[in-house]
Amino acid sequence: MSASKLQGSEVRIEHSLNKNEEEFIDRRRNTVQQCLQNNGIHCSQDQVPNIALLGSGGGERAMVGLLGSLVQLEKAGLLELILYLSGVSGSTWCMASLYQEPDWSTKLETVKDKIIKRLSGPKVSWTDALAKLKKYYKKKDLFSLTDFWAAMVVTIFVKEIDEHTLTEQWNQQSKDPLPIYTAIDKKSKQIKEADPWFEFTPHEAGYSLIGAFLRVFNFGSQLENGSMIKKQPEIDMLYLQGLCGSALADGRRDSTVVETGKDPDSPPADKFCQVLLDLVDMNLYVLDGKDPSAFDESIRTMLKDLAEGKGQLIFPVGKLDLGDKEAAKLYMERYTMDVSKYLSLWFKFWPFDLCLSIIRCMAQWIWGRKYNFLHNMTDERVPAPLLESETRDFEDAGLLLNSPYFSVLRKERNIDLIISLDFSDGDPFMTVREAAVMCREQNIPFPEVIIPPGDLKDFYVFKGHNVPTVIHIPLFNVVNCGDKIKEWRSKYKTFTTCPYSAEMITDLMKVAGKNITNNKAKVVKEIREIIEKKA
Repeated sequence: MSASKLQGSEVRIEHSLNKNEEEFIDRRRNTVQQCLQNNGIHCSQDQVPNIALLGSGGGERAMVGLLGSLVQLEKAGLLELILYLSGVSGSTWCMASLYQEPDWSTKLETVKDKIIKRLSGPKVSWTDALAKLKKYYKKKDLFSLTDFWAAMVVTIFVKEIDEHTLTEQWNQQSKDPLPIYTAIDKKSKQIKEADPWFEFTPHEAGYSLIGAFLRVFNFGSQLENGSMIKKQPEIDMLYLQGLCGSALADGRRDSTVVETGKDPDSPPADKFCQVLLDLVDMNLYVLDGKDPSAFDESIRTMLKDLAEGKGQLIFPVGKLDLGDKEAAKLYMERYTMDVSKYLSLWFKFWPFDLCLSIIRCMAQWIWGRKYNFLHNMTDERVPAPLLESETRDFEDAGLLLNSPYFSVLRKERNIDLIISLDFSDGDPFMTVREAAVMCREQNIPFPEVIIPPGDLKDFYVFKGHNVPTVIHIPLFNVVNCGDKIKEWRSKYKTFTTCPYSAEMITDLMKVAGKNITNNKAKVVKEIREIIEKKA
């Protein structure tokens, strides 16, 4: 047993791969070698490159874009080259859907059709979403807005309640890339007390660069000095999608403005849930110093409709002073409490204690709170704050870097080639530029990023000596969009009032897929060069 893992400890602190991941790599390299031969590249086992495919964040745009890219990678005969598939935010929604299916990469056309049918179909009913939220509340110790976000918002876009776990999903797989889902430690990111990068594989969860892990099915359980104190249920895939896709957790993004119950004839459950969503948006607006009066009006109207005119919200209008942050925070705490009391008074199916928990989380803006598995351990390689705190809060990795570079840049993963699919808003090179800066700061090998002048193309390569080669592919570019890049970006926004239509999904998949089919020869060329250097 490792010296870093005391007997009986659930925690592993060392810069090495989990034994199960090592065994996977050995098996997968045989698949990669055969795929290389199919593409006219012959090499020894020692020359087989480790290739990681990255999907950036970007909400439903990233989810659909990654799916379209993977479909074309499979058709191009390149998918079996991929060792790791890692995602941030919306890309993790795609990954969660794929890994529901045993050996999805061997039947991707069928799996794709199934996913598109679901995304184009009816939404999850609010009754089912509420039932799921209650389960989250009752079955574990720590509740946060991530539970609410997963059950009430993520389900709007992914159109399902996925109660599988990472462990269950992987037990069905044998022929797919190893998935790595990514998040960040919120406090570590905000005050830089430790490295924030956090990952979830089917085997372990933990701090990627610090080298501190526990078995993934124990993430969220209460540990003391590495020993289990209180077991919690393994997080399910819906919660993981909510955690990885919690772009509002910093309180510095535009609101969701998800309108699902505005129809005056919609069922009471829809209106009830719209009140809760408006409350989240109203709290977020106040945190951002924006006027929340539109949400206040919507909430009051919805509550009046729900009570059929027999009651009204008592909390006063016009008392909010956005210039005084503390006063505004107190105002929203009291406002939220009043709304929740009103809901509990009129609608007995909504448990008041759950309402209070949501209020507390909104008032303190608590997202992704879990027991700290490093609590009260003693190890000089781990920053002291991570050992001292009883809980940690986790959030969307895109709030720090919108592509999961640091999940695959662990030295022990020995990555030769990174294929970065960028589905971000705004600057299409921001992720790769920021990754290069962060890597320099932490002495992690990464190529220099110099963007050539000219129109935005569909294929960029950055490489150097003793660093991984990085292929960077922006989603919308002059090759697949011509002179209509702005129109495509405007059509496919990260935050939308409703999910994409079936036509929008099909069109977006085609555009994303062109970035792969148009560049197969270039990808193969870069792989060939990497192998030649290993000879």
